[in-house]
Amino acid sequence: MNNEKDSFVLVTGSSSGIGKDIAIGLSKNFNIILHGRDAARLQEVKALCSPNFRQIVWQYDLSDLSKLEADLSSLIANHAIAISKFVHCAGFMKMTPLKISSADLFTTTFNTNVVSAALICKMLVQKKLNDRLNSVVFISSNISNRGAKAMSAYGASKGALDTLMRCLAVELAPRVRLNSVLPGAIISKMTEAIFENKEVRNRMEATYPLGLGKADDIFRTVEFLLSENAAWITGQQITVDGGRSINITG
Repeated sequence: MNNEKDSFVLVTGSSSGIGKDIAIGLSKNFNIILHGRDAARLQEVKALCSPNFRQIVWQYDLSDLSKLEADLSSLIANHAIAISKFVHCAGFMKMTPLKISSADLFTTTFNTNVVSAALICKMLVQKKLNDRLNSVVFISSNISNRGAKAMSAYGASKGALDTLMRCLAVELAPRVRLNSVLPGAIISKMTEAIFENKEVRNRMEATYPLGLGKADDIFRTVEFLLSENAAWITGQQITVDGGRSINITG
């Protein structure tokens, strides 16, 4: 592994939503590892990626931590590749009021959103396995610094993800930079059912000074953070929410 042709960007959760758009966008300039749980959807995303670079499919359920490290290690070794950049888009969200929440809900949410990210980073900084990692971006949420009803498990996991990012940014410097992107409401296939309700859409749009966002808004921020243009940026939460988090209008 001695040239950039075998360097890849790992994008977890790239079979749908923001992760899909990020993976397709990055494929124009990088080799991509497309990760997700659904093999058919991953193949559909692969078909949309640039033919000028390579794509490798990694099917794995990140809520299952038991074989995560071994599976990733095998993927790297079997394909004789290196991972230079890592974007953690995989996420589990289930709106559940606290009174009916369960330990299983919190376990699944934290395993997928936080613990898997930590274990993947652990593997990618092992020099005998992977000696190229230089930049990591976690896709968090603007709920990380705020609050919302029925979002305790998801919100707590995103807060933990951002704390993990800050700690690793210090621990892994100067070799690796880590940052988080905190999206607001994004219009995508995942959220189209929500926004089909005109009353809900109008109410939400009223709280966003720049209007609702698109997946491309998140992709461009991730692209910047992965690049040398962000060479002196690490440990930061970058909020991309159209001004929603600073709007205190009654």
